[in-house]
Amino acid sequence: MDKTLEEGKISGHLARLAAPAIIAQLINALYNVIDRIFIGHLPEVGALAITGIGLTFPVTVTISAFSSLLGKGGAPLAAISLGAGNKERAEKILGNCTSTLVITSFLLTALLLITKEPILYAFGAGEETFKYANEYISVYILGTVFVQLTLGLNTFISTQGFAKTAMITILIGAVINTVLDPVFIFVFRWGVRGAALATVIAQGVSAVWVLLFLLSRKSTIYIRVKYLRPDIKIIKDIVKLGISPFIIESSTSLINVVLNTQFRKYGGDMYIGAVTIMTSIMVILNIPIVGITQGAQPIISYN
Repeated sequence: MDKTLEEGKISGHLARLAAPAIIAQLINALYNVIDRIFIGHLPEVGALAITGIGLTFPVTVTISAFSSLLGKGGAPLAAISLGAGNKERAEKILGNCTSTLVITSFLLTALLLITKEPILYAFGAGEETFKYANEYISVYILGTVFVQLTLGLNTFISTQGFAKTAMITILIGAVINTVLDPVFIFVFRWGVRGAALATVIAQGVSAVWVLLFLLSRKSTIYIRVKYLRPDIKIIKDIVKLGISPFIIESSTSLINVVLNTQFRKYGGDMYIGAVTIMTSIMVILNIPIVGITQGAQPIISYN
């Protein structure tokens, strides 16, 4: 741990850990917002394209929900083990989370590539908007492993008390995404595919950053090859703790599907596009609550 969480004032630790977490959440929210800003400015098709992106939101949320199932389930358990002085168990939890995230990523990628068309139509896609939704999600799905590793393993950095390092993980991805978006969308004229590719590359670089940190001596616990073999008992413990954030995020996806299908029925594509913009604002409004919660988690778990 960068500072011993069993000493000092709780308020001081909370401020130190929550501030970077709030900034990280704000930066993370910019991923979707930046894509939508640039896509919305595509000549002539911007409105339809942003609606298409909105239709993919439940899929992207579901992908991140699986990273929460393992990351937010495993990281607190690792911190509890560290607080108990059991570093070996903490590293076993980290290793199991790493291998399970990779396995889950490949299963999700295969499943979504096979079912993406009926899923998008079920989520409210029309003849005009399906093209843009399909272009975006087809590329995004291929980067599922990067999303899983970045979001799932970054929690193991913050749970050790390295909140600033965890924030840098998100910052790196956001900066790369912001730089590549206009280049891919307007310069190379790849449109919606370019936006998705920029996001995948950004997540890929962030994933490498996270892995390098958890393999370095800067980390309190390390990813060790001997602990990568899945242990059913440990995975069960992880899932028991991670099922709550998984359900919360999955329910957000479900609500969005209901909204999209009803707006498609009663208002049309422009209604879905408007909700897409509103969703971005709603995510930003929730950031302080999420940041404070993430700042408190390492302190509570370690003690």
